[in-house]
Amino acid sequence: MKPQKFSKSEAIRFGWTTTKNNLGFFIGLLIIVGLFYFFSNFIIELIKDEAPILSSIMSIIFWVLDMVIQMGLIRISLRFCDNKKGEFADLFSCFPLFFKYLFGSILYGLIVVGGMILLIIPGIIWGIKFQFFSCFIVDKGVGPIEALKRSSAITKGAKWDLFLFNLLLILINLLGAICLLIGLFVTIPTTMVAWAFVYRRLFAQTEIVQASKL
Repeated sequence: MKPQKFSKSEAIRFGWTTTKNNLGFFIGLLIIVGLFYFFSNFIIELIKDEAPILSSIMSIIFWVLDMVIQMGLIRISLRFCDNKKGEFADLFSCFPLFFKYLFGSILYGLIVVGGMILLIIPGIIWGIKFQFFSCFIVDKGVGPIEALKRSSAITKGAKWDLFLFNLLLILINLLGAICLLIGLFVTIPTTMVAWAFVYRRLFAQTEIVQASKL
């Protein structure tokens, strides 16, 4: 039996400890993100009938900002995994990576949808195989193709554990939602950091294996 490439309990424990020790920061972070989504939707709804062209332009702007925020959350999670403090400014720090992230997301989506068409299971496998493409773009600044290749490399031999781990993250956030949504202020950062922790662990192990072959 092959040893696990990462520990699910260790990842969750690290995510929980990080969240607990930086709870004020994460609550503020989620409030900022929540306000962004609230006001962006509010503005679009407010002007869409009176100024449809302006509404379309604003929708594109907010869509770009949404993707930048997604990358910012990944960067913040990775900083905590590196024993550094996350900063609110990190939330909007990934503008230069926008097109790499955009094309990577499109390719990833096409791969998963294509796999779903092929009796669903290949879509799940490919979704797990390439799930860390975004981390490589944010962390290493590589292009979308290279990011997908590297994600494929680090998830080799760990797909089943990653499948169970992803289900566990979903379950944790569902429990947070059940707790009158307030629980999400704890479960979202916990699972976000735990996911980044697993990326870091798999990447480090792959680097060690590759170095041993030289």
